[in-house]
Amino acid sequence: MNAPTRLPTPTVSLVRLSDPNEAARIESFVRGYGGSVFQRPLWLRAIERGTGQETMGLALERAGRLAAWLPLTLVHSPLFGRALVSSGFGVGGGVLAERRPDAEVLCRAAEELALRNNARSIELRGGEAPEDWQTTSTSHCNFIGDLADNDEAQLLAIPRKARAEVRKGLNADFSIAVGSVEDDRAAHYAVYAESVHNLGTPVFPRGLFDAVLDCFGADANILTVRHEGTPVASVLSLYHDDGNGRAVMPYWGGGTFAARGLRANERMYYELMLHARKRGCTRFDFGRSKTGSGPYHFKTNWGFEPEPLTYSSWSAPGEEARNIDPTDASYARKIELWKRLPLSVANMIGPYIARGLG
Repeated sequence: MNAPTRLPTPTVSLVRLSDPNEAARIESFVRGYGGSVFQRPLWLRAIERGTGQETMGLALERAGRLAAWLPLTLVHSPLFGRALVSSGFGVGGGVLAERRPDAEVLCRAAEELALRNNARSIELRGGEAPEDWQTTSTSHCNFIGDLADNDEAQLLAIPRKARAEVRKGLNADFSIAVGSVEDDRAAHYAVYAESVHNLGTPVFPRGLFDAVLDCFGADANILTVRHEGTPVASVLSLYHDDGNGRAVMPYWGGGTFAARGLRANERMYYELMLHARKRGCTRFDFGRSKTGSGPYHFKTNWGFEPEPLTYSSWSAPGEEARNIDPTDASYARKIELWKRLPLSVANMIGPYIARGLG
């Protein structure tokens, strides 16, 4: 009887991604295993450039061969403390590994890294985690589906009630622009800033959006809907391979107060579907939403099935994980106060707060 083959002893190393060859090797690993856009070194580079938060990763190798990867952002905030997040400013991340034991090895290494950096917690937005970490699969869901073969089929794929809203948007006097030049960026930031202010949350620094657009190049752009020349809805989207095809992900999007009555958001997402198909995409990644929230129901009304996301966290001994969930009851009064701030004031101080949320 042959003895079982023993795997080479794994080695774990901290990766800073300053070496382009190392970054390219990890990009290849992520692509080969169908990893998320948020596990890419390219995402980490954009986040560090756009927010100033330090990014890094942990790599597990056997005999010089990469076998597991954990992208990390060391998020620091005077208000919320320090945390290792995978991945910072993303809705996905966590360990990408061939074997579950390798994922646990990297998580244990992350615990040591967190303690060395005075981070009180680790947040994994996906991937495997040790059994003694806190895990939930009920807080958020993702929505992704196939794109149709032509414009009319795409419209008919939307359930009747939501399709009626899209038709109203199609009948409105809108102009649609897609690009990533300064005019596109300025319009998007103005709309997005107003949108999140209306929700009572601080806006991210514009430098974050600029860095993502600059780093991703042709794999990121902005679609803006204008009414009588004024931007009313705008979305920054990422284009990536999700393991099942080429997908578009509308990531940072929103509308002004006028957008709802004009059905500008409905028009925006439908136009993005058409644009993405013409770019060769076969999938529409509608992104995550808080389970049971308004955006959650908006996406289900468009015919997308919710897929529960598994998030895990670890806290240092004697510490509690940070709470950055805007739907938590403890933030209700602060959100209402933020909504009352003049938009100009919110846009001035918001980025200093938001860059620490991660």
